[in-house]
Amino acid sequence: MNVLDWLQAPAFTSFGAPTSRIELIGFITGALCVYLVARQNVWNWPIGIANNIAFVALFLTAGLYADSGLQIVYVALGVWGWYRWTARREAAPHSVTGTSPTEWFWLIAAGVSATAVLTYLLTVGTESTVPFFDAVTTALSLVATWGQARKRWESWVLWIIADVIYVPLYLYKGLTLTALLYLGFIVLCVIGLREWRRDMAAGVAAATPSVATV
Repeated sequence: MNVLDWLQAPAFTSFGAPTSRIELIGFITGALCVYLVARQNVWNWPIGIANNIAFVALFLTAGLYADSGLQIVYVALGVWGWYRWTARREAAPHSVTGTSPTEWFWLIAAGVSATAVLTYLLTVGTESTVPFFDAVTTALSLVATWGQARKRWESWVLWIIADVIYVPLYLYKGLTLTALLYLGFIVLCVIGLREWRRDMAAGVAAATPSVATV
């Protein structure tokens, strides 16, 4: 048995369905990654990259081709985000900020375009049974990762929207443990959203000069 066969072999059975070792690895690294992002810990990036590598194989076997390809893009974005957070930490703190109207315009345009193009490619070029949902979650995830790397608090909102779609999608594909993971992601995203909003408010308050009263 080679390494790939070992990873794809069942580790245990949950809810009547076998759960592979690769799905279990994805569950553990994914949960740890989101927790570390919420804590603004730079180690979320290397652990996230390990999670992406595990999910490449998992999603390929499930027929989620856009999600599988997305993981490769995630690896590249993970390296960029890891460098950005590390470089800013050594120079000056990388503060949480909001997304500007101009950024929103380009993000929405990119998200809609990516969804349309991916839906078409998945429909005509693969055997995907869920081309639109595979495409829209991929587009949302890419936009959210961009915001995460730049510490835009709205990235958590985008992750929550994506995860709400992911949960039933993974259940439909028989990835029960991964669906539970993404259900947990929603809770962690809400926590992360609250923490990043609180940190941004604290940063704004610290940057605002006090007004002396007479």
